[in-house]
Amino acid sequence: MSGAFLNVTGLVKHYGGVAALDGCSLSLAKGEVTGLIGPNGAGKTTLLNALTGLAKPDAGTVTFNDVDVTGLPAHRMAAIGVVRSFQIVRELSSLTVFENLLLAPPHQIGEGLLRAVVSRPKWWAQEHQNAARARALLERVGLWKLADQPSAALSGGQKKLLEVARALLLEPRLLLLDEPGAGVSPPLREEIIRLVRELKAEGLSFGIVEHDMHLVGEVCDHVHVLAEGRTLVSGTFAEATSDPRVVEAYLGLAA
Repeated sequence: MSGAFLNVTGLVKHYGGVAALDGCSLSLAKGEVTGLIGPNGAGKTTLLNALTGLAKPDAGTVTFNDVDVTGLPAHRMAAIGVVRSFQIVRELSSLTVFENLLLAPPHQIGEGLLRAVVSRPKWWAQEHQNAARARALLERVGLWKLADQPSAALSGGQKKLLEVARALLLEPRLLLLDEPGAGVSPPLREEIIRLVRELKAEGLSFGIVEHDMHLVGEVCDHVHVLAEGRTLVSGTFAEATSDPRVVEAYLGLAA
């Protein structure tokens, strides 16, 4: 892939005697949407965990913008611009939709009592700035009308959009989405597709783990197919999904 700015080389991750990643190598290109697909147990979510500091690989390297970031913790990966969503949305259900977003920005002055008291004007200015950004993002994903509702009342698809908005508050350079289409109604799935396309046009890069082939085909410039912890096939969506090895990996049938 030309213009790759996240590179994975020989990544290995074991859980007990099971190799969730077994020498996985692939690249994600800057300014593109890259799909990560494969059957259950292929290692897709483990790969996302390794790329975002939630799982330390046993071997192999990860570079981001030519800097070795292998094994960096999640907060440091987020700080350099690699941010992710989760397959199971982790909203704070007792808070409103708006409050969920207000918690996302890092380095908030109000998080420390002394700093909040001493730097009260700066605190208020930052609070107003964060609130304005949160409102703009909720409007963008179509959730502003639900801003005062408990986040627990959202549908599965709306929670996915809330999590994307929360991730965007961190101003990522690379956004990794773990099954954004899972359990989402067709209208909200189309909303996610629209949002990804718009953000890509604005320069945001994506890596998307997904089983919904309609979504993958609609948004992905390039696709990596994983199987048994390794990259089986890479190419365009049409190239990857027509490869006999992919048919065999998904269906267990020899083509």
